[in-house]
Amino acid sequence: MLNESEMHVRVRYSETDAMGFLHHSNYPVYFEMGRTELLRQNGGDYRAMEEQGIFIVVVKLEIRYLLPARYDDLLRLITRVVKVGAAKIEHEYELFREQTKLCEAKITLACIRRDGVVQRIPAVLGGEG
Repeated sequence: MLNESEMHVRVRYSETDAMGFLHHSNYPVYFEMGRTELLRQNGGDYRAMEEQGIFIVVVKLEIRYLLPARYDDLLRLITRVVKVGAAKIEHEYELFREQTKLCEAKITLACIRRDGVVQRIPAVLGGEG
């Protein structure tokens, strides 16, 4: 199972604030894109998981903004799984413009059923199922 993936994303105009910087609310969207790609690279599919009644929700989000990203920057996002527990999974993220780190983050996710009851992390996410 891959524990790390890398993807590129270009900052779109609609994602920026009046100063031309990537708005802080868009960083978690990029992180979700990174998690989805890592899952896909491991043969997983969020849609199929949800159809089976498996839902992944954010329970903790920490972001450290180091430098701003700007409109039309081509960014490189590294997403890595750092810990998988019985019902939680932790990811770390690093966002770069060329070799300059702009942001780092940690997100903890929990696995729940449709009714909100916590369940075990499925094997496709690195759990024991």
